[in-house]
Amino acid sequence: MIEANIYKALGDPTRLEMVKRLASGDDYTIGELSTNLGITRQGARKQLQVLVSANLIRLTPQGRETRVDLELTTLTTAKQFIAAIEQQWDQRLAALKRFAEEE
Repeated sequence: MIEANIYKALGDPTRLEMVKRLASGDDYTIGELSTNLGITRQGARKQLQVLVSANLIRLTPQGRETRVDLELTTLTTAKQFIAAIEQQWDQRLAALKRFAEEE
């Protein structure tokens, strides 16, 4: 299940913070993205590789640096999954409300 890989990758606080930073729309290199996260550049690479494996980001070499970008289609998939679950719960709650009001 694709969604499981996405949420597993986002389950780590460091990776989640990286995605939050990228979601701001600013351009980041690996070094810039890992600033103030308390990890080394090598540690950042390992964390980013998990995000790449989940197809949440892409790494693009640019001269001596590597640019990091979000994969918006993957985030859209995750958002749609949550929206579908939310709709199911809304339907269940509405059915419960109807049942309770009939009593």
